[in-house]
Amino acid sequence: MPVDTTARGTPEEDAELMRRVQAGDEAAFGALMERWELAVKAVIARIVLNTGEAEELAQETFVRVWQQRGRFRAGAAVRPWVLSIAINLARNRLRWWRRRPTVELHEWSGSVGEGRREKGEGVERLEAQERAAAVRDAIAALPVELREAIVLFEYEQMSHAEIAAAVGATPKAVETRIYRARERLRGTLARWR
Repeated sequence: MPVDTTARGTPEEDAELMRRVQAGDEAAFGALMERWELAVKAVIARIVLNTGEAEELAQETFVRVWQQRGRFRAGAAVRPWVLSIAINLARNRLRWWRRRPTVELHEWSGSVGEGRREKGEGVERLEAQERAAAVRDAIAALPVELREAIVLFEYEQMSHAEIAAAVGATPKAVETRIYRARERLRGTLARWR
């Protein structure tokens, strides 16, 4: 489900908050954090496939935002900059997991979007849960670069240029990644059409 970006405020308000954050205004930093916390957690959770890890990495994201506030370029968009920090932390966590064979990535994936099944659920609800699990699993199976692009495009409704800024690629590369992700998902999820 796409995140409602209107509740976050305007890019101009973000820019003003960031200007104040760069000046050391902790209240502005708190407002910026409150504004972007849910989006950062959602993006990280969809990349690392673990809500507990997403909580931890979201906190680390905002620590880094504060520490690196001097590196933010005035006039740049705040959203891609914040999400690029979050994505880099998520990538690092995935690399860390891959180097530790005792922790399998699929062991972590069960905590994102799991719902409790209740007695008496209707067939439609069960089918919707199965469909959601199939989509979640299909996205989890994508290579990280494709997963990042499709998550930011579909769930965060970011433009190709914003995604490019967040993931460190060109807008054309982002367009290609989204296309490839959709093609793979289309094939994997063919039975749900």
